[in-house]
Amino acid sequence: MSATATIAPGPQYMQALARANEVRLARACLKRRVATGEITVAEVLLGTYWEAEGMTISDLLMSQRRWGHTRCRKLLMQVPVSENKTVGSMTERQRGALAQLLELPVRESRRETFAPVMAI
Repeated sequence: MSATATIAPGPQYMQALARANEVRLARACLKRRVATGEITVAEVLLGTYWEAEGMTISDLLMSQRRWGHTRCRKLLMQVPVSENKTVGSMTERQRGALAQLLELPVRESRRETFAPVMAI
């Protein structure tokens, strides 16, 4: 048997601090991408984003432009999900239902913009 010992690069608290900073920066980047419209919340919910696993669903929803506590709460009432529930602890059914509700207004607005053009 060959035993190898690994030497930690620093004290445990420094490693934990470095990991916390890495996660914080990754979440901030994800929230910026959602705010600019580069990625949608529905894509985050249905995809595999490790940054979002520990985020609360309300934090993710409110990173969108023009979304506050009230709008977030009204949406989450339609799918019985707590505002403080983390994205990683949501079931597939909850993720799918929430993603469907988030994409619904986009589909309706597209129909409205195309409907007058098709009527002519």
